Amino acid sequence: MPTDEALVASTLAGDEAAFGELARRHKGKVFGMAARFCGNSHDLEDLAQTVFLRVWRSLGGFRGDAPFEHWLARLTIRCCYDFLRAAKRRPPELPLDAADSVLAPDDTSCHARETIHTALARLRPDARLVLTLLELENHSVRAISEATGWSEANVKVRAHRARLALKQILASHHE
Repeated sequence: MPTDEALVASTLAGDEAAFGELARRHKGKVFGMAARFCGNSHDLEDLAQTVFLRVWRSLGGFRGDAPFEHWLARLTIRCCYDFLRAAKRRPPELPLDAADSVLAPDDTSCHARETIHTALARLRPDARLVLTLLELENHSVRAISEATGWSEANVKVRAHRARLALKQILASHHE
C-alpha cells in the first residue's frame, strides 16, 4: 500500500487515481472535522468538497516536512474557518454533532446540547473555531496555532474571550 506522500507524488505526476485514493483514505477525518461546523448534511457535503478541491489545487505546496495528514488537517481547519466567516451572513443553524448518537436521548441532554449549539452558532467565527477545536476536537493550543497561523498566545487569548462570550450568551439565554 503506497504512503500518502507517494500518492501525492503520483497525483502531481498526473495520476488522478492516486488523488482518489488520498481522498478515500482521509474522507472520514475531513467529514468528521467539518461536521462540527455545519448545520446540515448539505453544508457538510459542500464544505468537504471545498476541502478536497482546495487540497487538489494546493497539493503542489505540500512540502513533506510534516505528514500529509497534518497538512490536510491544517487545510481543513482553514476551510472550516472560511465556512464559519461566510456562514455569519446566513441565519444560524444547529451544527451536526457526532456525539449526539452516543449520548442518551433524554429531553434534558437534548435540550442542553441544543442550547450549547445555538450559543456556539452566535459566536464570532474565530471564537467558534477556537472553542470547537479546543473543547470539542481536543486539539492542543500548539496544534491550533500551527493550523491557523495564530501565535499560541493569541490562541489562548481568543479561547479566553470566546469562553467569556459563550458564558454571556448562555447567561442571557437563562434570563
